[in-house]
Amino acid sequence: MAPRSVARLATRNVLYASIAGDLLVAAIKFGAAFFTGSSAMWSEAVHSLVDSSNSILLLYGVHRSKRTPDQDHPFGYGREIYFWSFVVAVQVFALGAGIAFVEGVTHVLHPTPIEFVHVNYVVLALSALFDGTTWLIALHGFKGETRAADIFRAIRASKDPPSFMVVFEDSAALIGLLLAFVGSYLSIRLDLPILDGVASILISLVLAVTALFLARETKGLLIGEPADPAIVMSLLRIAREMEGVAHANGILTVHLAPQQIAVALSLEFADELKTPAIETKVAELEQRLRNLHPAVIAVFVKPQTAIGYAEMVERRRGKTRQIVFQAPPQGPG
Repeated sequence: MAPRSVARLATRNVLYASIAGDLLVAAIKFGAAFFTGSSAMWSEAVHSLVDSSNSILLLYGVHRSKRTPDQDHPFGYGREIYFWSFVVAVQVFALGAGIAFVEGVTHVLHPTPIEFVHVNYVVLALSALFDGTTWLIALHGFKGETRAADIFRAIRASKDPPSFMVVFEDSAALIGLLLAFVGSYLSIRLDLPILDGVASILISLVLAVTALFLARETKGLLIGEPADPAIVMSLLRIAREMEGVAHANGILTVHLAPQQIAVALSLEFADELKTPAIETKVAELEQRLRNLHPAVIAVFVKPQTAIGYAEMVERRRGKTRQIVFQAPPQGPG
C-alpha cells in the first residue's frame, strides 16, 4: 500500500474511533447531567457531542478531498479538507465554548446544588477512560516516530489537520473532565453550588483557546502554506544536480492538500540547450522530483537567467516582501 494510502487509512481509523468514543461518552454525560443537575456535566455532554460531530465533518472533508480533478478544479479538491477543518474550529468555538459559557453563567446566577454527586464521579471516571483511549489512539497515529518533546512543533508544522485536531480536541476533553470533577467536588465540599457553574465557564475557556489555536493553524493551510523546508531544499538540490541546469535560482511551493504539493522553479539552463532539449530536461526533472517526493503533483518551470531572476526579486521587494525561496549560491561545478 502506498504511503499516501496508509496515511489516509490511519486518519480515517482515528476519526472512526473518535466518533464512536465521543458518542458513547456524550450519551453517558447527558444521562448523568439530567440525573444530577450538574452544570459542568451539561457542558461536558455538549462538548462530547460537538466533538463527535466535528469528527464526522473531518471524515466528510477527507472523503471530499479525494475527488478527482475536473475542468473547474484542475488541481483537485484537496483543500476541501482544510475548509472543513476550519469549519470544525468555528464549531468548537461557537457551539462547544458558547453553550458551555452560557450554561456556566446561568448556573452562577442561579446556583442549584448537585444531586447524587457520586453519579458524576463515576461518569467522569468512565469518560476519562473512553476519552483517554481515543486520545492515545489519536496521539499514536499522529506522533509516529516523533519524540514527545517535539509533538507541539510537529503539530505546528503538520499539513494534515485531521491528524492533529483529534489530538487537541481529546486533550481539551481530558482537561474539561478534570475541571468538571474539581468543580463538582468543591461545590459539595464547600457547599458552594456556584463553583459548579464556574467549572462550566472554565471549560468554555479551554474550548475557546483550543478553537482559536485550531482556527489559526487551519486558516494558514487554507490560505496556502509552503512545503517543509527540508523538502524545499531537496527539490532545489535535485534541480541543481540536473545535467543542463546552469543554476537553480529559486523555488515556490504550496500545499494543495496534506499529500499534494505544487512546485514552481526558476532555472537557468545551459546556453547550448535549444527549446526541444529544454522541454526534455523539464520533463526529466519533473519525473525525478515526483519519484523522490510523490506528494509533488504539479511542477512549473520558468527558464530564467540568474540576473533576470535577481531583477524580478528586486522588483518584488519594492512592492511587497520577498516570497520566493532563493537558492543558496552554487559551488564550482
